[in-house]
Amino acid sequence: MQKILIIINDAPYGTEKAYNALRMAMTLQKEYSEETEVKIFLLADGAFCGLPNQDTPTGYYNIGRMLKSIISNGGEVKSCGGCSKARGIDTLEFIEGVELSNMAEFAKWIVECNKVLTF
Repeated sequence: MQKILIIINDAPYGTEKAYNALRMAMTLQKEYSEETEVKIFLLADGAFCGLPNQDTPTGYYNIGRMLKSIISNGGEVKSCGGCSKARGIDTLEFIEGVELSNMAEFAKWIVECNKVLTF
């Protein structure tokens, strides 16, 4: 079983980095579900991806829905606690299944995973 860590450094909207990272995660889960374990770490402005109630126009991708799909298919999602605190969102409610974490756990995931992708 391959463990794949995807790091999202960018805000959920404004660029397509978070969108492309989550598309990759969803594709890995769909095409290689028996062979891969997907982990996502939200870093820097990527921490905003973990907030609930994202309201996007009809037909536009929704990062919150994508994260929920990844979590419901067995993916793990953690958000950097320090990054969240620096942005004043560490005390807010996150999407169910998104956990606040720290650099020690982030480092552990990097060591444990076979591949690390950064967006």
